[in-house]
Amino acid sequence: MATVITGNGPRAVNSNDLDSLTVPFSSIPVIDFSAMYSDDADARRAVGAAVRKACTEVGFFYAKGHGVPQQVIDNTFKAAHQFFDLPLEEKVKVDISKSPNLRGYTGLLEENTNVEGLGDVHEGFDIALDLPEDDPDVIAGKFGYGPNQWPENLPGFKEALLAYQSEVLDFGQKIFAAFALALELDEDFFVPLSTKPMAQMRVLSYPSQDGPIDERQIGIGPHSDYECFTVLCTDETPSLQVLNCAGEWIQAPPIPGAFIVNVGDLMARWTNGYFASTLHRAINKSGKERFSIPFFYGTNSDALIEVLPSCQNEDWPAQFEPIKASDYIQSRFNETYAHRAVEEKS
Repeated sequence: MATVITGNGPRAVNSNDLDSLTVPFSSIPVIDFSAMYSDDADARRAVGAAVRKACTEVGFFYAKGHGVPQQVIDNTFKAAHQFFDLPLEEKVKVDISKSPNLRGYTGLLEENTNVEGLGDVHEGFDIALDLPEDDPDVIAGKFGYGPNQWPENLPGFKEALLAYQSEVLDFGQKIFAAFALALELDEDFFVPLSTKPMAQMRVLSYPSQDGPIDERQIGIGPHSDYECFTVLCTDETPSLQVLNCAGEWIQAPPIPGAFIVNVGDLMARWTNGYFASTLHRAINKSGKERFSIPFFYGTNSDALIEVLPSCQNEDWPAQFEPIKASDYIQSRFNETYAHRAVEEKS
């Protein structure tokens, strides 16, 4: 029995090898979100019911009917290819260590999502809300807010990523609305709490790992995500594995036209563990480079995350203390990025 340390405590894993089970897509539900864009309240409630079932039983679901144009997605993958093809000396000009808000380039092995791992085998480029230095929250030093770093002499890169960011920010509000319906809250419950969300978007490049693989050093080690939920778009290369309730790793292959959405630790805390923040990992053994675009969707920096009244009772009282969203996310980043761990100790 292996253990993975997460922000909400240790989690058990029955199998510690790198194999996974290939299962039918139905093991991870597919939910059509097109009704969330309609005026049909009953249809929206049906989406909420499907989300509730997925989030309590699996913690993951595929989302189709999301409304993000395919051209916007294609442009973002093209931009990612162009950035990661740059020489290393160009990429490190926007190294993430130069940004107090974790924006920019992360090199191979510089991130370690599993604290017992030896570094994650991927490169990344991060952005979030691109706020100017004179923004009131930036001036106040609120965590999660600030300007992005952008590479020079890479035409169209910034525009492609910001277009994708804008589309997924809109879609994320539909997911929040579905979560509210799933929890039998007012459909707009999360709106005032996510007007200026900490929403970290990444483009990632995973080299293929061929030959013997050290289970402590894979594409991204076993972990649960930190924010409320993640919207993941991947290329056609299967790599993502999800831990089921039996402690077995199952494959979550890409479905054309659908995002993969999973519950994060903040939403698990908010719901008192009712919504499952499921462990997952990525291992690229395809023989070719793999690209993905995870979008970690959260709340406003100073939102207070405390167990919802509807998710606790005398038999199951609140399992988590209230915490400000930025305090929780900052603590998780400090454990993940090598340069922040050094800063914390110094």
